[in-house]
Amino acid sequence: MTETGGTRHYRKPGWFTTHVFNEAVAGMTRLGISVWGSRVLEVRGRVSGEPRRTPVNLLTLGDAEYLVSARGEGQWVRNVRAADGRLDLLVGKRRTPYVATELSDEEKVPVLRAYLRRWKAEVGVFFDGVGPDASDEAIAAIAHRHPVFVLTER
Repeated sequence: MTETGGTRHYRKPGWFTTHVFNEAVAGMTRLGISVWGSRVLEVRGRVSGEPRRTPVNLLTLGDAEYLVSARGEGQWVRNVRAADGRLDLLVGKRRTPYVATELSDEEKVPVLRAYLRRWKAEVGVFFDGVGPDASDEAIAAIAHRHPVFVLTER
């Protein structure tokens, strides 16, 4: 359950995504090759206290940078919340520390639209048929399922 009493929304990745796709993208990103904005997110695990790494897509929109969880409230989202938003994004040997601030559902609409415009082929299946050309109302209706964080360098 979430703080508002609703159930958590999360779509667990399949074997191929976990063991092949994510590993390939993370490996290339570790080598310094960003695939369409890919980064490796590093955040302290909320239970273990150990650093946890996950490949993510960094969205730049205007002058701001965002992380969107297409799959919902997964482990990296819960870890970022527990770490008071403190995280690092890695590309090759470059490490950039950030503080992530979660957006309200109302603030998410333009960010989700831009995210879908950029990565719909990769993540569209997680948005229940809502695409970048959908109405603001349609995007707002699914916004609660997709945590979005605006990043500030620290």
